[in-house]
Amino acid sequence: MQSTDITDNKRNWLDKLGIVFTSLCAMHCIFLPVLIPVLPLLGLSFFSSHAYELVSLLVAFAIGFVALFSGFHKHHRSLYPFYSLTLGIFVYANRETFGSAYEPLIVGVGSALIIFAHVLNIKLCNSCKGCAEHHDNQQAEA
Repeated sequence: MQSTDITDNKRNWLDKLGIVFTSLCAMHCIFLPVLIPVLPLLGLSFFSSHAYELVSLLVAFAIGFVALFSGFHKHHRSLYPFYSLTLGIFVYANRETFGSAYEPLIVGVGSALIIFAHVLNIKLCNSCKGCAEHHDNQQAEA
């Protein structure tokens, strides 16, 4: 039983990284308006640049795509996590469309969709029956 937990942890590390990174991006976007006056004093003014936000969004998308594609290819063949990731990235990228008053809400929705994609991918990967049989066969051979 313990070896299966270790295998699941190895298999899901990229999804967990995606959840953490997306959460950090959301906190950055939500708390940035409060922190803008303090950032230059700390030498961290680059955190408020649009280039930083764009790079963060691209990294979140890259981590998400690699994690979901890995789960799709090796375990579950379900496209639902991709739908949630794509919609979340789209909502997150267009957060300024509705104005700054709604930006925290839009960021929350986009982040929740991206995190949901990772959680769904973890659940689908862990429920893979073929993977459990393959793991049992490897244990029997050892």
